[in-house]
Amino acid sequence: MPVNSSQLDWFKSSYSSGDGDDCVEVAACADLVHVRDSKVTAGPELAVTGASWAVFLAEVTSHP
Repeated sequence: MPVNSSQLDWFKSSYSSGDGDDCVEVAACADLVHVRDSKVTAGPELAVTGASWAVFLAEVTSHP
């Protein structure tokens, strides 16, 4: 069953500033992690599995 993104608990990346152009929000639900642009909350979203998100985070945090 599709998730209504307005019902998700979204949070902004700690790397996003309040006045910057690069703002990312994520929200996790039971089986997916949703990613969107915080400036366009009604815009498109990316949804990936928790396993895929973990691989992505491991990769981006391993590079300075």
